Amino acid sequence: MTQHTPAAPHHVPVAQDENQLITERREKLAALRAQTPIPFPNDFKPQHRALPLAQRYGDLENTELEPLAVEVTVAGRLMLKRVMGKASFGTLQDATGRIQLFITKDGIGEENYAAFKHLDLGDIIGASGTLFRTKTGELSVRVTLLRLLTKSLRPLPDKFHGMADQEQKYRQRYVDLITDETARARFVARSKAVSSIRSYMVEHDFLEVETPMLHPIPGGANAKPFITHHNALDQQMYLRIAPELYLKRLLVGGFERVFEINRSYRNEGISVRHNPEFTMMEFYAAYWTHHELMDFTEEVLRHAARAATGTAAISYAGKAVDLDKPFARLSVRDSLVAHAGLTLDEAGDAALLRERLAALGEAPPKHWNLPELQFGMFEAVVEEKLWHPTFIIDYPVEVSPLARASDANPAITDRFELFITGREYANGFSELNDAEDQAARFQAQVANKDAGDEEAMFFDADFIRALEYGMPPAGGCGIGIDRLMMLITDSPSIRDVILFPALRREA
Repeated sequence: MTQHTPAAPHHVPVAQDENQLITERREKLAALRAQTPIPFPNDFKPQHRALPLAQRYGDLENTELEPLAVEVTVAGRLMLKRVMGKASFGTLQDATGRIQLFITKDGIGEENYAAFKHLDLGDIIGASGTLFRTKTGELSVRVTLLRLLTKSLRPLPDKFHGMADQEQKYRQRYVDLITDETARARFVARSKAVSSIRSYMVEHDFLEVETPMLHPIPGGANAKPFITHHNALDQQMYLRIAPELYLKRLLVGGFERVFEINRSYRNEGISVRHNPEFTMMEFYAAYWTHHELMDFTEEVLRHAARAATGTAAISYAGKAVDLDKPFARLSVRDSLVAHAGLTLDEAGDAALLRERLAALGEAPPKHWNLPELQFGMFEAVVEEKLWHPTFIIDYPVEVSPLARASDANPAITDRFELFITGREYANGFSELNDAEDQAARFQAQVANKDAGDEEAMFFDADFIRALEYGMPPAGGCGIGIDRLMMLITDSPSIRDVILFPALRREA
């Protein structure tokens, strides 16, 4: 195997051809295979991790640390290597962080020390030894045992710049996680937030359930589904666009509070805020209205932010977002007055709204009535301006086929959507539990589908049958987990918070 010679101080290392480096590493592996029957051993058991060691011993002076003779066994990826004469340094990275290794010929023996010199950055190694602090003050392991556990055949990106191409970071997330500490921290924060949400729901008497991913009829949202075929049943199936109708069937069955943190699929566009496969949480509570839902949704978001970052007063794109303060609540019509420059009378003028939308290049369909025109103007002008947490309420029936109509005004529904940083984060409403009303709304959706609307809902006869047995009055809400993680981790794109986002196949 070829020995690597460190670059001279202050010299810029010459870039090497990646294929040549891979060839050299494969040659090293071939030599290793010839030397040992087990080139990829699985009998090394690390007992310690970098971060806990730093937390426990990081503040001790060497005069305090050496007498303790703390024996440690660690394993991880070799990220840095500085080879000198009889003593060298390496940096080992595990899931919690990094720790320095001090390797000497006297400590591990001449043969093993020679083998260390041939290790490459990216190799996975195991090491045992005692803790001490170097003259420069760095907590280190004085190594007495060093083993190569996995030979890395591909070189890591430049240690100073990491992966420069953003799409490559998405395609090769495994490399991104190795080389980018902020990427690792982002997904750790996501895990903490999701775990905290799950715990919060259970603490509030919600039962976690699992509902089908394959649906005979897509439902629960206005969206274009992915279509597949079930061979054993010999029938067309759909990847779920939402779990809503199954969760409400459970309300019929007597579970009064249910939730599911689930994957859903919509065969639609890809953007900084849309991925065809995404994570959401839907929850339903019997005897709640949309008012209780809004109060609870606020608390869920605050709880998740605190679990992930330690505070609910966060920032996004350099601008404050305070989740601690009570969220604003505006009707669709009032939002036009507050954010679209309309008077209250203008916000209630169908002809004027139609004219304004056309001027914006958003010419509305001829059949739209006043509530639909107001909603259209909201989407065109207001939505992107809602930076601070705001619940928009009083949605028209026409765009809310599963929501309960308002007792005070049958033209609108007891529905809300939550907007923060100009994006929707949650959608909830008092549930429609009138089987005949729901059947009529499904029929209207079918008419829209027949007219060419690919996102309109199907008629779900079994769901109507379930409602006919009687569903208690209830409220339900869906929270977009991916978008929430964008907000909490201050990430500009949904792809930054999805480990493996949807991408076009590589050429």
